[in-house]
Amino acid sequence: MLSGERSAQPAGSGRSRQSGTRPVERKRPRPDVIAVLALATLVTLGLLNLQALGARSLMEHQAATVFAGFVLFVIVRRFRAADLRWLGWLCYAVSVLLLVAVGVAGDVSYGARRWLTFGSFTLQPSELAKVGLLLVLADVLGREHGWLRRLATALLVAAIPVGLVVMEPDLSTASVLAALTVAMLVLGRIPLRVIVGLTLVIAIAAPFAEKLLHPYQLERLHAYFSGSRSASGAGWTILQAHIALAWGGLTGAARDPTQQVLSQYLPARETDLAFASLVEQWGIIAGLLAVLAAGLLVWRFALASRRARTPGAAFFSAGFAALIGIEVLISVAANLGLIPTAGVPFPLLSYGGTAAAAHLAMAGMVLRLRSEAEWHRLWMAPSWRRMHPRMPRFTAVAMCAGLLAMAGFAINLQQSRGNALRASGLMQMIRCTPVAAPRGVITDRHGTPIAVNVAQDHVWIAPGIADDVSVTRVAALVSRPPVQIQKRLAHRTGPFIDVATVPLDVGARIRAARLHGVLVVRTARRHYPFGALVGPLLGWTGVATPDDLKRWHDLQGYQTVGRAGLEQMYDPLLRGRDGQKCVYVDPAGQPVAMAPSKRAVPGSTVRLTLDMKLQRHLTGYLAAASHTGSDLGGAVMLDPRNGQVLAMASLPSYDNNIFGPPVDTKALARLDRRPGHPGLEHVTQVAGPPGSTFKLVVASANMVHRVVPPHRVVPTGGAWTLGGHTFHNWSVLPPQDLTQAIAWSNDVYFYKLAWALGAAPIIKAAHQLGVGRPTGIDLPGESGGYLGTPSTVSQVGADWYPGSTVLLGIGQGYITTTPLQDAVWTAGVSTGAVVTPHLGLGYESGRGTFTRLPFPAPRRLPFASKLGPVRAGMRAAVTGGTAGPLSTLPVAAGGKTGTAEDSTAPGAGNDSWLSAVAPMHRPVIEATAFLHGGGAGEISTEPVRAALAYFLAHQKAILAGPPVKHHR
Repeated sequence: MLSGERSAQPAGSGRSRQSGTRPVERKRPRPDVIAVLALATLVTLGLLNLQALGARSLMEHQAATVFAGFVLFVIVRRFRAADLRWLGWLCYAVSVLLLVAVGVAGDVSYGARRWLTFGSFTLQPSELAKVGLLLVLADVLGREHGWLRRLATALLVAAIPVGLVVMEPDLSTASVLAALTVAMLVLGRIPLRVIVGLTLVIAIAAPFAEKLLHPYQLERLHAYFSGSRSASGAGWTILQAHIALAWGGLTGAARDPTQQVLSQYLPARETDLAFASLVEQWGIIAGLLAVLAAGLLVWRFALASRRARTPGAAFFSAGFAALIGIEVLISVAANLGLIPTAGVPFPLLSYGGTAAAAHLAMAGMVLRLRSEAEWHRLWMAPSWRRMHPRMPRFTAVAMCAGLLAMAGFAINLQQSRGNALRASGLMQMIRCTPVAAPRGVITDRHGTPIAVNVAQDHVWIAPGIADDVSVTRVAALVSRPPVQIQKRLAHRTGPFIDVATVPLDVGARIRAARLHGVLVVRTARRHYPFGALVGPLLGWTGVATPDDLKRWHDLQGYQTVGRAGLEQMYDPLLRGRDGQKCVYVDPAGQPVAMAPSKRAVPGSTVRLTLDMKLQRHLTGYLAAASHTGSDLGGAVMLDPRNGQVLAMASLPSYDNNIFGPPVDTKALARLDRRPGHPGLEHVTQVAGPPGSTFKLVVASANMVHRVVPPHRVVPTGGAWTLGGHTFHNWSVLPPQDLTQAIAWSNDVYFYKLAWALGAAPIIKAAHQLGVGRPTGIDLPGESGGYLGTPSTVSQVGADWYPGSTVLLGIGQGYITTTPLQDAVWTAGVSTGAVVTPHLGLGYESGRGTFTRLPFPAPRRLPFASKLGPVRAGMRAAVTGGTAGPLSTLPVAAGGKTGTAEDSTAPGAGNDSWLSAVAPMHRPVIEATAFLHGGGAGEISTEPVRAALAYFLAHQKAILAGPPVKHHR
């Protein structure tokens, strides 16, 4: 300002007019506090982001660069509008020379040359090119030349730095320079039709630029347009940015201990994705503050262009506002995934020394020009105003509106997808190893444990977390050389390495030591205290097979499950829910910190209907009877009122402890070589001809159809001939009625009865009593036996002869049954109802409640009221027939013996059977014994008699159970 100038004061202004040459008093303009605060806010937020990321060296470097930028900010305030021309061309020339130098000797990163290094100082010339190009374009477009000349000159000066930057290649910065050029052309009043035409030419030529892109740049584009979020592709970057935006919430997670781990998953978190990182660390409030600060800068710099003293100053101010807006819009849009990740940093917020210094210097220049304009406003020549920038305020408003819309998108992202994205972020940085849940205990009906867990401690070490001191201490406590443990850690295959299994006292000492990265995990090994006594019933456990995985969809391949017997049947109750021990890992998968773990939930305690004392006695009695030459046998005792199995003996048996872990391979080999199929449960999985015990079924069929009245005496003798074939009796017997024929097991009587009935009535009654189909007991692998019919026999290519019906009358021919099926029909005839036998009584949850297991109610027989003569025959078999030994019992019992011809039986070739109930008038117990190759039916009488005697002597104690809190 010239000191001799006077103000041309308008009339009526109220200002006192002085005579003479006294100059007008001028008020020194105040600095643009809003713009300065916005600059400080962005710088501060950028430093806070680096501090939260733990990048101390980067924060110190950025702080030093920002300080240098503010020094430049102060220095450039000494320049005036008249200095813009030479300063701009100087910056432009220097930046072009440096860009040429980059192409020759620049540092290579990601296949591009973008930096020059001078000792410890790194310079990115493309950032200086923004300053030079902006100043030169402001000078060129602000001259009073025709629009065509100004356009040509502007395109020429823009083409050189843009082309050099493309050759690096740095397409993101080149795009910013191109966008800045277009913005300056709009501001510089180049006809809009020309600008639109140029834009269309660029858009048409853009696809051909794909050949200039590097593979990672192509991947970014393809990932964006395909919506890919693959962990191995560029879409991963967008996903991580969204996770960061969602994770930050309202106030951020910088104080969350897991944040340092999660932040490592966000690529370019200090530079290109600094906005997403800021929200992740300090919350959406900090993100909105950054957007607000950037919007204020755009607005204040746009206003400065309206008050500039010269056209060059005005275009520079407006252009800088456009540059800030372009960079912020592209950066935030890329952080939100609205455009492909462009590699454009957020001005002053992102880490970058050259960019920060350049932006602060330009900001200082703009604010200086505004101050200068206000200082000289009264003496400015208004002639240049016809060249003021086109629509700077409209452009600023549009850019600010875009920023606000993007801020709204970020808020909506947190609200709509926040939970899912946070869960995804947590999942990607946690690696867990399952901890097997303690398997539920199995007890008998009184609570006696028959399947338990033996606790053992495993020592786990997390590689990358445990230090050398911890490893050395562990080695000493587990008596292992430290080198051996170090070798195992070096070849890790998961987040934890199981280095030793130790006694519980050693595990307690390691726990007490609280070693860094060392865990003591308690697991349980299955143990069966009664061994072979209930081995086939309980089964065993092992690692899940493909069949198990198909059966139980919630299983994992590593889990231990029941593989046979009740362990398999009640596996969902016994298994529990596995826990987890977890660690946080960095993006390379290296454990860096312990993560929250999940406790295992033990399985439920399953209570059975068995009484272990009765089980032991029944097994002993069966073993004593099997010395007659039988190779296998089975016996069962059940409550005929409800189907509860009180004892079930199977011989030969196996000790299920041999299945481990670890598996006793030698014992398993010996088991395979033993005769008598010890691996089978003989009561439910072995079927043979039932012999005379089936006469109860035939007699029941006759009570329905009454082809032979039960009191009619039928001549019998020692044999009967039909169609030239003679069927022999087991002894010469006198004429008998139905009751006597059952008591003495008169074969000839039942030959004639079966022939008189025909096959169909017998088969129908047999089906109603459960013959020929599984009983439904809660044991896997139950055999259904076999009950042939004329049609099914012909389907397999055999013939049903008249003799087939006759033989069916005495339980021979096309029929086989299991001991359990025999017990079920005996109980059905005795009570008039067919029960579903079961071993499960109920289960106890962790809350101490007891829930009964549901089973079908007894099914009443349609002919139950007609079975009196059959029951009388069972009672007569005890009082004066083939089951006479049962007469010594303290109550009136009834039963039926059976001797079955069996070609598979050893020795005499006969199977021995006996089924009995007591007391006969109102049965509370049913017992069936079967000896394969045992000989005559009376061989099975003694184990049944002895077992019934024991039961009757201890009936109250056997049927009783401990008090429980029932829960239905």
